[in-house]
Amino acid sequence: MPKNSLTEFTAARDSGRPILLTGGAVVTMDPTIPDLDTGDVLLVGSRITAIGPDLRSDPEHGATAAAAFVVDTRGAIVSPGFVDTHRHAWEAQLRRSIPDVADLGEYVMSTLAGVAPNYAPEDMYIGTRLAALTALDSGITTMLDFSHNSRSSAHSDAALNALIDTGIRGVHASMGPHFGEWDRQWPADMNRLVSDFHGAADGLVTVRLAALSTDEIGGPVIAYGPELAALARDLDVWTSIDAVFGVPSSEAILRWARMGILDPTLTLIHSTGLTSEAWSAMADAGVTVSLAPTSDAQIGLETAVPAVDEALAVGIRPGLSIDVEVALASDMFTQMRALHAIQRMRATNAAYGTDESLNRITTRDVLDFATLQGARVNALGDVTGSLTPGKEADLLIVRADDVNNMPLNDAVGTLVLGSDARNIDTVLVAGTPRKWAGSLVGEDIDALREDVIRSRDHITRRVAAAL
Repeated sequence: MPKNSLTEFTAARDSGRPILLTGGAVVTMDPTIPDLDTGDVLLVGSRITAIGPDLRSDPEHGATAAAAFVVDTRGAIVSPGFVDTHRHAWEAQLRRSIPDVADLGEYVMSTLAGVAPNYAPEDMYIGTRLAALTALDSGITTMLDFSHNSRSSAHSDAALNALIDTGIRGVHASMGPHFGEWDRQWPADMNRLVSDFHGAADGLVTVRLAALSTDEIGGPVIAYGPELAALARDLDVWTSIDAVFGVPSSEAILRWARMGILDPTLTLIHSTGLTSEAWSAMADAGVTVSLAPTSDAQIGLETAVPAVDEALAVGIRPGLSIDVEVALASDMFTQMRALHAIQRMRATNAAYGTDESLNRITTRDVLDFATLQGARVNALGDVTGSLTPGKEADLLIVRADDVNNMPLNDAVGTLVLGSDARNIDTVLVAGTPRKWAGSLVGEDIDALREDVIRSRDHITRRVAAAL
């Protein structure tokens, strides 16, 4: 998969030469542009310029394609990169530390109350960097980091610099911590974060506000309401709202609607166990929704059923997210498969023993949630999420001739049900290689491992000393 060397590709791109990906299956996820069993994707600089079955014979793009540096993608699938709409990236050193977590309360007390106060800015950097590199390795080209351990300006800066240094398309959603001592610089520090980091790394990094839906867990300071809504409006940023569960959040949503602060700049995360009235208000307001399929099911959040049917019933197509790596998988393949299986199981079970036939989502649906809809949730729908001329070249080359994928019969089905991180040969973000020939570009994994283990051990020693 590409036969060219990374040096050759980088030299061609740096010289301004067009890049032609040719010969592979193309999955666009643009509803206006059909997939291709065999086709071409033409890149110029950071952007996609054209898609077609044979661009070198195309009257409009033939000359550019003929002059391009050619990357042979035969035996592979070219697709948009995945988009993660909600991950608490700072926790990555603690991966699978509570794999059989009993419920939300155990997670809150063990991780947010017990561990989070012991993070130094360096730990924020290492955890966020590890999460972002893992995302890139598994084909996630855009990650929203719901950074809810912002104990100081230095903690926030460390998380943001980690996103910048990895080269991922990163969305930093900033929120004050739930428990423990902190500088109380948030939310006032949002002004500085937006000024210094929004649009950083040639536009790869954006900033938004983060909050909880109610004051039940962390108190009123970090709960969404008129003051935070006014701040987000003044800064012209979106707001991600986590822990949207059950009757209390349903009542909050209706209250926000009455106040006029339920609007399209809000992303509601989980949205599990909400009332029908709340869903109607969300649809009327045009909010976006981020589902966390494995989080809801495995941790047992509210009903424990990802709210995909409820979202689709009111015309909301959700994005997908990873959530907490302390108890969950790190990749988007797991989220797509879990949601696909849960929803289809739920629909079949509800109709069992009757003549009724309920709608079941498809592999294309969940791939849409993981790409185009995720981009919209992250306020980047015009930038990424599909292979569309004019959008940034955030894309994957996925080996379809590996032993777990061969033979290629259906490209979408292969991406959703067959593939995993080992099959992702190449990851481009804004046309720049972040993974090539199956390896992350420019990363010393041994040094990363040492940093991660050292950070984890420092944190656990501080936790033990605080007991």
